[in-house]
Amino acid sequence: MRGLVIAVGVPAMAWFLGFLWFAVCVAMEGPVVPMPHADGIVVLTGGRDRVKLGLELLVAGAAPRLLISGAGAGTNLGDFTPRDGINAVADAPRITIGHDAATTRGNAVEAGAWASRYHLHSLIIVTANYHMPRALLEFRRHLPGIRLTPEPVLRVPPVDSWQMLRLLVTEYTKYLTVRVGLGGFAARNIGIYM
Repeated sequence: MRGLVIAVGVPAMAWFLGFLWFAVCVAMEGPVVPMPHADGIVVLTGGRDRVKLGLELLVAGAAPRLLISGAGAGTNLGDFTPRDGINAVADAPRITIGHDAATTRGNAVEAGAWASRYHLHSLIIVTANYHMPRALLEFRRHLPGIRLTPEPVLRVPPVDSWQMLRLLVTEYTKYLTVRVGLGGFAARNIGIYM
């Protein structure tokens, strides 16, 4: 019985302590100040304010090119700009809408092809703060040698938000899965969106 308690209790305690570390890191995640100039900006779609922040960075001159990765089929720039309050029509030649990615790994692959096409060596990554740790893992694996600067979209939910707790638990579990190199296996064999 003691062996069973140790076999279950030690990994559970390690997971819990790791989760606390992850939650604190996410809560403390903030923009890099000052933002270093980069060759490109990559926005990972899937959450509010991401595209808006990416467009704001482009217009502010943080980088000369922008990839909006993981946009749905048939999505074009006009679908983003009116909602985001930015008229990016003048910057349309510098903006690429990526339709191929459906996962974070797919975002990294799509961004890698885009960076290679335009000979980019540094990227600003825009996604939600809770998603940034896993996104950076995937991007570092698929874009070796490219300097990555995180620019998180901050989410500060109520502390007692069960929805946010569930989101953090799910994201931390996905982070661990990618960290140990099982992200592709989980996506193919278990059907987990990674």
